[in-house]
Amino acid sequence: MFKKILIANRGEIALRVIRTCREMGIKTVAVYSTADKDSLHVKYADEAVCIGPPSSALSYLNMPNLMAAAEITNADAIHPGYGFLSENAQFSQLCQDSGIKFIGASPEMINSMGDKSNAKATMKAAGVPCVPGSDGLLGSLEEGLRLAKEIQYPVILKATAGGGGRGMRIVWNDKEFESAWGSARQEALAAFGNDGMYLEKFVQEPRHIEIQIVGDQYGKVCHLSERDCSIQRRHQKLIEEVPSPFMTDELREAMGDAAIKAASAINYEGVGTIEFLVDKDRNFYFMEMNTRIQVEHPVTEEVINHDLIMEQIKVAAGIPMTGKNYFPSGHSMECRINAEDPYNDFRPSPGTITTLHKPGGHGVRVDTHIYAGYTIPPYYDSMIAKLIVKANTREEAITKMERALNEFTIEGIKTTIPLHLKIMADEDFRKGNFTTKFMESFKY
Repeated sequence: MFKKILIANRGEIALRVIRTCREMGIKTVAVYSTADKDSLHVKYADEAVCIGPPSSALSYLNMPNLMAAAEITNADAIHPGYGFLSENAQFSQLCQDSGIKFIGASPEMINSMGDKSNAKATMKAAGVPCVPGSDGLLGSLEEGLRLAKEIQYPVILKATAGGGGRGMRIVWNDKEFESAWGSARQEALAAFGNDGMYLEKFVQEPRHIEIQIVGDQYGKVCHLSERDCSIQRRHQKLIEEVPSPFMTDELREAMGDAAIKAASAINYEGVGTIEFLVDKDRNFYFMEMNTRIQVEHPVTEEVINHDLIMEQIKVAAGIPMTGKNYFPSGHSMECRINAEDPYNDFRPSPGTITTLHKPGGHGVRVDTHIYAGYTIPPYYDSMIAKLIVKANTREEAITKMERALNEFTIEGIKTTIPLHLKIMADEDFRKGNFTTKFMESFKY
């Protein structure tokens, strides 16, 4: 087992990893920018190293500084959390070359799944259902137009190096295609330094359902059931739940088998997810693989009673898994609490928290790094907390979430708590009658 782990991240996920490491008897090293010197992950780690100024590029994305911090503290492993360098093949390789275990995917795994065009080809070869579309990157505008006619509109153009909805355009006819092609490539180049595009059939009225998987160094892969992530805004998830209200036993078995095939195809090691689009007829299609722990991992933990961070560390240390698949017991739901004003186009709301009261009670969990008097810096992602509930049924989980949201008091900044309360009260949401388009027509 590792003796000391450096957490190459900040905020809630850094604190989450520190807590599990402490339970495992592993020493921890926090890294922080000057803007995060008062963050709880800095206070709770065994050691802390400042790695630069507020800018992510000069701190949390600064590989030389991170490696130097690991070297001076004698860390034998690095946990990247999610975001930042968690799916960066270069950083994974750098750790490997330095003799430090990267608690995440290998460079080869990240490269095979990070490029969405290559990932799709790999999944097709493994027999995983994929959305009809281009075989690899589009070579020209003309090729895209020809293929769009073949598979029939609507289609969606996607940046091969994309994420968060950037470099993505839905196209409904030939007239729109050329302008969409130009703007998507320009946006992708600016965001990712890569303007490679591929094309897929646009699945209408879809659900976004992902399967949690774990693989070890000995070829075992198992799935830990699904998460429904369909409630999202501009491709950013707002609410996640297990089990999906759209799921059937037959669909869960088929998607679980497909996810295991997908992970096995690249000999995957670690914790990750296979993300699918599921249409109204319950046909499912591979969308992408995330080769890291995800923000919404707590909802899976709650319904299988298992610590996924601990599992991730054990797998990285070479401890074999049982290979057992897990299925949900009860119902869990997570609301992402962001420092944003939902009534002002979700404008970020950094500032000092003057009052904080976290909800409690049976089946209520809050994962956060904030406290009263803490100043939220304006430089990073606006998520400041995750509110998770567990109950016997979905109806009970929604009632518990409403109670917890009403009890959750954060003053001094704007948050998305009022938005979540309105979603919980929505009749279609309560009935499980929603798709990824829910927020486009939701009145709040």
